[in-house]
Amino acid sequence: MDSAFVIGGTRFIGRHLVEDLLAHDYDVTICNRGTHDNPFADDDRVTRVEADRTDDAELASAARESEYDAVFDVVAYYPRDVRTATRVFDDADAYVYVSSGSAYGREEIPKREGALQGRQGATPLESCTDEQAVDESHETYGARKAEGDRAVFAAAEERGVRAMSVRPCIVYGPGDYTERLDFWIDRVAEYDRVVVPGDGTNVWHRAYVEDVASALRVVAEEGDAGEAYNVGDRRLVTLEETLDVIGDALSDAADAPADAGAFEVLHASDRELSVADLSSDDYVLYREYPHVLDTGKLAALGWTSTPVEEAMARSVADHLAADRDGSDHDPGRENEQTVLDVLDTL
Repeated sequence: MDSAFVIGGTRFIGRHLVEDLLAHDYDVTICNRGTHDNPFADDDRVTRVEADRTDDAELASAARESEYDAVFDVVAYYPRDVRTATRVFDDADAYVYVSSGSAYGREEIPKREGALQGRQGATPLESCTDEQAVDESHETYGARKAEGDRAVFAAAEERGVRAMSVRPCIVYGPGDYTERLDFWIDRVAEYDRVVVPGDGTNVWHRAYVEDVASALRVVAEEGDAGEAYNVGDRRLVTLEETLDVIGDALSDAADAPADAGAFEVLHASDRELSVADLSSDDYVLYREYPHVLDTGKLAALGWTSTPVEEAMARSVADHLAADRDGSDHDPGRENEQTVLDVLDTL
């Protein structure tokens, strides 16, 4: 394969995917509405076609105008999107849908893929009602992604489309507009005392964005039709370990604030947080039950992940160069100070 059609392609995962494809000598077409700046406007290896992917006629017209071997669907948020795309691009050598680890419907460690060809011990997916399939709320995100997975499996089984699914966990890295990790980088960079909910050992599997991009390409090239593939860092770190890795990266960064990376972690239980009307759930990237994905199936295709320390160093460098601080996720430093005052008395 040497040509790719990316639905999306200008923001976070899509942008890194295009960069990965270009690095592997693909000619790339990106398809989007043009609501975000095109970072590849001056790159003659990238062609842009304008279309609203939710408009079937516009998407079909964009497909007719383009040449592609592989199709990457980065912005399919509704099952209907996937059903339409697998029809429009049924002639592609590969169609790869970006699903989510949120598609899993049961808490277990680790969560394992299951698909057309079956897999012993697979974790079941979320169910999805007709109402959930068209709902726009965050609460139905996992259900909608799961139904998109089922649309992929149906296209492969019933119509012979070489359709596959990739399920990332929490994605982080340069350009992350969610600013989830930015909140914690900012805390470690700006304060010498950092409040961590619980005992710091909670685990929420994350995936470095460049690794997600390479996973999408590897699945297109090497994956099996009708299969799903988890993607996440091959080495998991707890929330407290994450802060340690951030601290090390800040200590090595030339443009970091003075003494950045020198900090003390203070653990706070929900009882201690409650004195400031806070709870563990007020902290981004905290999850009571561990969320861990089995990534062995993807690794068997030849995919490898970036070492966590290297991924974090790039993420921290991007944070320092960008205007992002994760303040939308901030529980309030004044509230935390109340908690710190309580912890000092214990």
